[in-house]
Amino acid sequence: MPLVTSTEMFQKAYKGGYAIGAFNVNNMEIVQGITEAAKEVNAPLILQVSAGARKYAKHVYLMKLVEAALEDTGLPICLHLDHGADFEVCKSCVDGGFTSVMIDGSHHPFEENVALTKQVVDYAHAHGVVVEGELGQLAGIEDDVNVAAHSYTDPAQVQEFVERTGVDSLAIAIGTSHGAYKFKPGQKPALRFDILTEVQNRLPGFPIVLHGASSVIPEYVQTINEYGGNMPDAIGIPEDMLRQAAGMAVCKINIDSDLRLAMTAGIRRHFAEHPDHFDPRQYLTDGRDNIRDLVKRKIVNVLGSDGKA
Repeated sequence: MPLVTSTEMFQKAYKGGYAIGAFNVNNMEIVQGITEAAKEVNAPLILQVSAGARKYAKHVYLMKLVEAALEDTGLPICLHLDHGADFEVCKSCVDGGFTSVMIDGSHHPFEENVALTKQVVDYAHAHGVVVEGELGQLAGIEDDVNVAAHSYTDPAQVQEFVERTGVDSLAIAIGTSHGAYKFKPGQKPALRFDILTEVQNRLPGFPIVLHGASSVIPEYVQTINEYGGNMPDAIGIPEDMLRQAAGMAVCKINIDSDLRLAMTAGIRRHFAEHPDHFDPRQYLTDGRDNIRDLVKRKIVNVLGSDGKA
């Protein structure tokens, strides 16, 4: 099966009241863990690549890993660029075989965001590739994204933005955050479902995207700290809130930080239990197993996309 776009995935997800998991990848073990989990529960997938991942692994290696995942699983998989910063990087990914790209013009004034997004849409659509845009900004740090404070999406702008740019999906800011340090203990995470509801009313049937949606699963943080880590306590986005969003207009939920935590926890535990090991195949297997378990949990408990491939 060749790579697919997210168009049909999102149509089915919107009607079915579930979301597609968009999982960030940057090496073989992460790709294997994600796709093995999805195959076990028969779920469609979006594998997404950040600019940092492309620098680290190189475009050609990532493409070959995703091609192997397609052959191995037979699942519908969309390959997506996460947080494309400019037209050039989006064009490079379109030309290089991606089936979906995100152009993040959210840090620009509205008119500049519209112009940049439309430029990418015009090029991508001419090559059969779909485009995600963004209105509003999430606080937090992840790869090249570094934003100090939330700028919630203004629902009054979404219809004009979609109509003028022609984007296929829209990332909005309703209280999720990039990175693992979302909320400190004592803070109460809250998603602005009022904003999501108004966006849904203004764009009926249109797929919405949530970035920064990792839940910072406590057992992984505890394992990392138990075996030599020094991560501060933090609270992520509660999984029941994400499930509620997936039952509304949200058709794509991005997960990255939880993958990093799962991989690191598996490797740290392995070295603590087997301090004489030095074979990467041994400790990376434990990291990969954690990735697989995490992704199955997300697909079944949060996304609701199991059985939907």
